[in-house]
Amino acid sequence: MRFVPEVSEIDIKREKANARELRKSAWWKKKCSQGRCYYCGAGVHPKELTMDHIVPLIRGGRSTKINTVTACKECNNKKKHMLPMEWEEYLNSLN
Repeated sequence: MRFVPEVSEIDIKREKANARELRKSAWWKKKCSQGRCYYCGAGVHPKELTMDHIVPLIRGGRSTKINTVTACKECNNKKKHMLPMEWEEYLNSLN
């Protein structure tokens, strides 16, 4: 059984607001300008990249530089609310 932290709607709203601010930062713009999806490594136009939380907000993640990565829309949609180890298991199941 996996531990799932209690995350309130207030916590999620606060972290989403933090994410909006982080997207305005020079740090995020530089990350996007590299044009790479963190998950699949594909080259993606910077405007097509999305922000993904490695540990999703609903699983207790935060909107910080160490928990956010650039992702193509396809990978971000597939990953949804998975934790890194769940994402690895998913990728391994495809092989």
